[in-house]
Amino acid sequence: MNENMNSETRDIILDVTEKLIYRSGIAATGMDLLVKTAGVSRKSVYRYFNNKDELVVAALERRDQRWMHWFKSEVNRAPDPAQRLLAVFSVLKGWFASEGFRGCAFINTSGETGDPQDPVRLLAKYHKQQLLDYLCELCQEHGVQHPKALAAQLLILIDGAITVALVMGDHSAADNAQCMARKLLDL
Repeated sequence: MNENMNSETRDIILDVTEKLIYRSGIAATGMDLLVKTAGVSRKSVYRYFNNKDELVVAALERRDQRWMHWFKSEVNRAPDPAQRLLAVFSVLKGWFASEGFRGCAFINTSGETGDPQDPVRLLAKYHKQQLLDYLCELCQEHGVQHPKALAAQLLILIDGAITVALVMGDHSAADNAQCMARKLLDL
């Protein structure tokens, strides 16, 4: 088997794993369902991943990279620092309205683990830290007096909006969070 075929199979396994986990959670995503949905053999899965935990973490790592790239690219389209801070919530609103929106994959999967040192929980923490760091950069660009504190407050608004959008089916949660952000930013 050539290297491209190997890479393609691995990508299919990761893509299907991510979709199943995002839709139904880790516990509901058994290896039988994964193998059947991906159209690969169990042996193929274990050729790339030692166990389900390793596979789940790899799929979530890819999601983190892709989501953060998408999010930053969309937010960075805004013309100036103040608009970028507000665009965070406009971008979220678009995501909330997208087909298949099921909340934050990292909050969802983190909630399935009991151990704070579980690799899934650690990856969720890493994802949120990445988001917090990006918000801090935006706050610094805008010239706020306490960028770390404001970034932490914005992260709470983001995660609150994501949760309300998922649980209540209310896409306007992003508008409400943006309204709160305007007050925090004095805009």
